[in-house]
Amino acid sequence: MPVFSIPLSGLSASSSALSSIANNLANLNTVGYKQTRTTFRDMFYQNVGSSGSGNPIQIGAGAAVGSVSTIFSGSNIETSGVPTDVAISGDGFFVVEKDGVSRYTRAGNFTTSPDGTLSTENGEYVMGYPALNGVIDPSQGLIPLQMGKGQISPPNATATVEMRTNLDATADVGYSFNSSMTVYDSLGSAHVVSFRFTKTAANTWSYDITLPASDSGAATDSSLASGVLRFDGAGTLTSPATNVTGITTPILANGADAITFDWNLYENSGSTLTQLAAASSTASKHQDGFGSGTLEDFTIGSDGIVQGSFSNGKTMAIGQLVLANFPNTQGLLRAGSNNFEATLASGLPAIGAPGTGGRGSVAGGALELSNVDIASEFAKMIVAQRGFQANARAVTTFDEITQETINLKR
Repeated sequence: MPVFSIPLSGLSASSSALSSIANNLANLNTVGYKQTRTTFRDMFYQNVGSSGSGNPIQIGAGAAVGSVSTIFSGSNIETSGVPTDVAISGDGFFVVEKDGVSRYTRAGNFTTSPDGTLSTENGEYVMGYPALNGVIDPSQGLIPLQMGKGQISPPNATATVEMRTNLDATADVGYSFNSSMTVYDSLGSAHVVSFRFTKTAANTWSYDITLPASDSGAATDSSLASGVLRFDGAGTLTSPATNVTGITTPILANGADAITFDWNLYENSGSTLTQLAAASSTASKHQDGFGSGTLEDFTIGSDGIVQGSFSNGKTMAIGQLVLANFPNTQGLLRAGSNNFEATLASGLPAIGAPGTGGRGSVAGGALELSNVDIASEFAKMIVAQRGFQANARAVTTFDEITQETINLKR
């Protein structure tokens, strides 16, 4: 008698394959989705005897789903222009966390949560390495990456100043020319330092550098440095022969530390001061200090480093995205919402910076699309459908045989 369980097992396996194909097609436009593939295996066999040559005679019991594996092949990357979007090119998964549970995803359609944290659309925090004063520090472990506009770029006190100035060689003795330079203290506050040049003789000038009394809380302006400048007949500075170093302000009234800076009189092309028969003027000024700034924008590089642009004109690293690799990616458990979970079969994640340890690179302002090929899925759907129809026809045939057997008693 025919065994109905055989074609029924084929129907069940084909139905599972069709469900997998349908799920792939449903996720055709899901960001970072990885398609699945259903494979079959034969079931146990019944020995009914042996042939004259001793070979076993076996009848199969049908088919079953052998595996539903994930195909982690790469897919197209599409530029989105959204700074919080990130795509992975190569191996690896983003590390996300919610309620203390770590999950892993290829979908980089991130957003910024109300508290400024980079998050998934499901509210999971995107994890990465922190940065301290622009330096990535992996030793601190993983933290949620902060992208909030309230982040501060710390100030930097002025250490060197430089000005390209010409002093009028035709000026009379006693003539004075004033210039100024804005410098910054340890708190990021700006202070205007004045430079007064006075002609004392032919080719000789005195200088006096002062700080306003209001900046130090003193009764009068503070003299920070003074000296003599000497030029040769071609208007080139000859004395002092080196930069003026160790210029120090008093303790400042706002509580900042005293500013100590050097005045660069020389560079590779020669002196920054000249004495020529032209009007006294300062063509350019430069100093290396700056005040604090707030985060205005950011970009994500291929190494996962997030570079912040601040209102003080400075850029610095504010964190670094990480990627996780697994010994056996087929062992990962799909958790929905584009996420995977680690299992005993997958092994523990190896987490590190993009581009290291076999991990892929990332691209900011881009998204990885689904790797589902619609043409391939339709071809597999036809094959699965034919398999289902063939097994259904076998059930019909078995039913007819059974009916004929019952009719033998009539």
